[in-house]
Amino acid sequence: MTDLSGRVALITGASSGIGAATARLLAARGCGIAINFSKSRTAAEAVAAECRKSGVDTLLVQGNVASDTDCRRIVDEAVSHFGHLDYLVNNAGTTKFVAHRDLAGLSAQDFLDIYAVNTIGPFQMVRAAEPYLRATKGAIVNVSSIAGVVAVGSSLAYVASKAALNGLTLGLARVLAPEVRINSVCPGFVFDPGRFCRRHRRRLHPVRAAGDETLRLPLTVASPRAKRNRRRCSPDLLWGYPGDLNH
Repeated sequence: MTDLSGRVALITGASSGIGAATARLLAARGCGIAINFSKSRTAAEAVAAECRKSGVDTLLVQGNVASDTDCRRIVDEAVSHFGHLDYLVNNAGTTKFVAHRDLAGLSAQDFLDIYAVNTIGPFQMVRAAEPYLRATKGAIVNVSSIAGVVAVGSSLAYVASKAALNGLTLGLARVLAPEVRINSVCPGFVFDPGRFCRRHRRRLHPVRAAGDETLRLPLTVASPRAKRNRRRCSPDLLWGYPGDLNH
């Protein structure tokens, strides 16, 4: 088991989904956790309580990653509380469910709204955290989606935003090296007990148990021994989906 005692991770969109699972997993390894959320304070507090059971310091930081001002404040609050930052997990995401063939169902504003969170948000978080991560020779994990690789998922706007995030990750890897390692992980559909999942559960592929490859990936690529590469999950996980619709 990787021991991350004394290290600190900031996770966006960590009130549910992959973000919450990553927070619990890192906390179990001894990592201090800064939990970012936008709207779901009650859910975020529940995740923080679970992390504290592992004996680690935990901070809640509210903010919308689509706002550069919020991104800078989120990072500053985390560093002010913990004194340093080792890991940034860009997990916050959003989408609009529109069938791919329904081109009239997406507006330019839909693209802008989705890109603001899924693509621009991670860039703004990286930019705000860069000096602190360079100081600790830290690591960044961008939670993307299989949608950005094989063009499936909730909408074409979501597909495009995740494909852009993957390209952004590759570009940032060159810019941030050698001090900071950055990777993109591309899971498929991960069941989260939200309204959409309950409504469409019968249409989806079975979801693997928590703790499988999907949830281990952020820990794996954040490990000091990880390589600078981009990896995607098993091909049977086919549905692109954001880690936390409410970020």
